[in-house]
Amino acid sequence: MTQTTSTGHATVGPTHARHVVLALVVGAYMITYMDRVNLASAVPVIQRDLGFSMITIGWIFAAFRWGYAFFQIPGGWMGDRIGGRRALSLVVIWWSIFTSLTAFTWNALSMGICRFFFGMGEAGAFPIATRSLSSWMLPTERGFAQGLTHAASRVGAALTPPLVVLLMIRFGWRTPFFLFGLIGLCWSVAWYWYYRDTPAEHLFTNVAERSLIEDSAGVRPARTQTVPWGSILRSHSLWTLSLMYFCYGYSIDIYLDWFPKYLNDHRGFNLTQMGFYASLPLLAGAAGDLFGGTVSDRCARRFGNLKLARRAVALAGFVLAAIFILPATFTSHSTASVLYSCVAVFGLEVTVGVAWAIPLDIGGEYAGTVASVMNTFGNLGSAVSPVLLAYLVRSHGWNVPFLVCSILCIVGALFSLAIDADRQIV
Repeated sequence: MTQTTSTGHATVGPTHARHVVLALVVGAYMITYMDRVNLASAVPVIQRDLGFSMITIGWIFAAFRWGYAFFQIPGGWMGDRIGGRRALSLVVIWWSIFTSLTAFTWNALSMGICRFFFGMGEAGAFPIATRSLSSWMLPTERGFAQGLTHAASRVGAALTPPLVVLLMIRFGWRTPFFLFGLIGLCWSVAWYWYYRDTPAEHLFTNVAERSLIEDSAGVRPARTQTVPWGSILRSHSLWTLSLMYFCYGYSIDIYLDWFPKYLNDHRGFNLTQMGFYASLPLLAGAAGDLFGGTVSDRCARRFGNLKLARRAVALAGFVLAAIFILPATFTSHSTASVLYSCVAVFGLEVTVGVAWAIPLDIGGEYAGTVASVMNTFGNLGSAVSPVLLAYLVRSHGWNVPFLVCSILCIVGALFSLAIDADRQIV
């Protein structure tokens, strides 16, 4: 690609290695959610095969979430210390092995342990990927990049229920776990071969692309020797962001872990119908991820106010979700419930591109660590959600958990009003 200057001389335009890096991260995000949602899609068959109660399934879901929550900060710290190339390759290999090993579990304890170790591996994925992108993406591309990656994760989640159902009908419930693990191992090889921790280290970037990145985002070190925990933990915006993400994590987990069971048990869909309808809210969520990140970036460019751009989009998403959860819960029409749920999940996911852009905004070279703190809180919400829902359903039916979800969306909206994306931590 060449451009012509005002003096008539041809210049070489920037290469697009950063977009290939983004595409690889998009692939990783798809795999993370495919590996998470495969269990939710297989629950009706696993319950019949192994005799698990709903409470038991809730604790197995929670085992993944506790492992995921506890190892967020170690995962983000590892990415900051050794760089995204090695760190992301290692965690993807780890969780892919335990995804495949889930196929060989025989009781609740073995499955719970396997899902806990699987969660340990996936815990580092998003913080390390965020750290990996921080050295490559322009500031005006960050919201879009985070929206695109999280949209990919929801697309992966949306594709999983019908694919798992198809594989289960043909080969049994164990086959999807084994095959999905192999996909992750193949991705880790591609990532280690192509990615480099800084544009300067990459063979496929030219001077123009390196200058474009460095002039707009600055030069980021490939890895850091120390992490300024004092400054990070004193950040008001970080704690507000983390509490907001707790509300999001609790809410979205209902749709990731329990929505297929809800459709099968409460709304009367058979297994094939469940696989189709369970994917629709997640596809709507993918659109919400793209919409939220893109609109936030455009508002920041147009009005020159990053703080307002991040706050306004997050607020709108939470309010939309809180409103539409209610008709989705109380309508007597099963198909209408799914459609209202699509709007609710769209609203929830509008907040995600914003939430994950803010660690890049305020964290700088420590974006991986900042993101890991935020995601720890999000997954503490997700760890509480599946078990609490199982007990609430047993005691009060399916409506009460969704009412709790709507209330938490309002709380998340209030927290979003206090985040300052303009104030860097260090």
